[in-house]
Parts: sequence; C-alpha cells; structure tokens
Amino acid sequence: MIQNYQKIETILEHMGETVIATTETVENLALKMENLVEQVQEQEQQIQQQGYQIFALSESIQTLVDAQTESREQLTQLTYLIHTLVNSLSNRE
Repeated sequence: MIQNYQKIETILEHMGETVIATTETVENLALKMENLVEQVQEQEQQIQQQGYQIFALSESIQTLVDAQTESREQLTQLTYLIHTLVNSLSNRE
C-alpha cells in the first residue's frame, strides 16, 4: 500500500514538474510573441514614415519639373525676343 502511495506521489510530482515546465515554456513563447509584435509595429511605423517621405519627395520632384517647365518657357520667350532684337538691328543697318 505504501509502495502505491509512493508511486502515486512520484507520478504527481512528475505531473507537477511537467505543468511547471509547460507554464514556463508558454510564458517564454508569449514573451517572444510580444517581442515579435513590437518589431512588426515598429516596422509598420517605419514603412509609414517612408511612405510619407516618398510622397514628399514626389511633391518636390513635381515642383522642380514645374519650375523647369516655366524656366524653359521663359527661356524660349527670351530667345525669341533676342532673335527679334537682332533682326531689328540687322534691318536698321
């Protein structure tokens, strides 16, 4: 009878140790999952920030293109005026 109690006691000890080990493993996995979630959130924020930066860069490029177009138009007008002036001076001589 005492031997049966000792066997039961040993089994219960093993079960308790197993429950404790399982609990520790689950807690460790939960911590790792929390770390992964934090990393993913940080990456999402970085991606969002990069999206804003790309948008701002696109806007800047569009502004430069517009400015270049305007400069080209002004240069074309200036070139036309210079040609007109040169022709006018040539006709006077």
